[in-house]
Amino acid sequence: MTKIVLPGQTIGIIGGGQLGRMMALAARESGFRIAVLDPNPASPAGQVADIRIAAPYGDKKALSELAEVSDVITYEFENIDADGLETVCRNAYVPQGADLIRVTQNRILEKQRIQAAGVSVADYVTADSFGEFLEKAEHLGFPFIIKTATGGYDGKGQQLIASREDFESAKPLFEHGPCVAETFVPFTKEISVIIQRSTVGETALLPVAENVHKDHILHETIVPARISAETAAKAREAAIKIADHLNLAGTLAVEMFVLDNGEILVNELAPRPHNSGHFSIEACSSSQFHQHIRAICGWQLKTPALLSPAVMVNVLGEQAALIAEKGPRIPGWSIHLYGKGEAKPKRKMGHVTILTEHLETALDEIQQSGIWPE
Repeated sequence: MTKIVLPGQTIGIIGGGQLGRMMALAARESGFRIAVLDPNPASPAGQVADIRIAAPYGDKKALSELAEVSDVITYEFENIDADGLETVCRNAYVPQGADLIRVTQNRILEKQRIQAAGVSVADYVTADSFGEFLEKAEHLGFPFIIKTATGGYDGKGQQLIASREDFESAKPLFEHGPCVAETFVPFTKEISVIIQRSTVGETALLPVAENVHKDHILHETIVPARISAETAAKAREAAIKIADHLNLAGTLAVEMFVLDNGEILVNELAPRPHNSGHFSIEACSSSQFHQHIRAICGWQLKTPALLSPAVMVNVLGEQAALIAEKGPRIPGWSIHLYGKGEAKPKRKMGHVTILTEHLETALDEIQQSGIWPE
């Protein structure tokens, strides 16, 4: 079933975090009403919603209530109950469906589906138990990374294995179920492509973004990515192949490694707007959040042309006070704060985007600001 959702109707969002907030703000510009389901009634998205349903994400009664008040339902993160979402799909209009959530919640299934789409990933083995892992690990060579098949983000639920002496450190991961161990990739850069497809089959891609991580958390996104035109074309092609294979509706972020020969390997998928696409709010003719709303509502997609090179830098809890102090005095910075109550260390509190014709100068400016340590 495909339908066009019109201004004045209600978009339901499962999850009340910053992605939901930015979705809601984009939707409000076109006159939509917003309903948010989140345990926290004062969540970032809940603060800008018309209807707030305060309940756990898997609460059947709450999901039913969201379905009743919404003309279309989307989600802002993937760690929701797939079975519960499937039930919602039977009673409400959820153009993204539940299959994409099932795939991206499980690293093993995700890698299998990426390969089935004809796209390469790092060599890997799977194991249901620590004993099976010990049997298979020797085939990978060192170093490699072992990750839980489900759960974990921003570096959680994984362990680097540099030698046989590290094997025992992987044992606790199996308390959470099957794991996947993948060869460590000697990449030169990390990049991402955000692809969006409407319910009427239109596809659009954001410019290829270059990502810099610190402590497994995205620190900076640089656009356009400092890669060759050939590598950028391969990245876009890979994203399109995966989106086609998964029959995408909505948004998919495809995270990739760039090798020293210019080839790419896909690392992970995220079935929603992504941290590395925040630059698009200022730097593109249509942001990832506007595009997502258009996609799920059956509107024609825009072409998200890059208006200016840009750098996006995350604001974590330890930087929040300095941003509040220094940020207002820097005219070239677009500051986004998410309305989170407590500035915990490593918690994403906001981001800053800098439009620039000189990427290296902007990167130096970020470093010299004294807000982000080396």
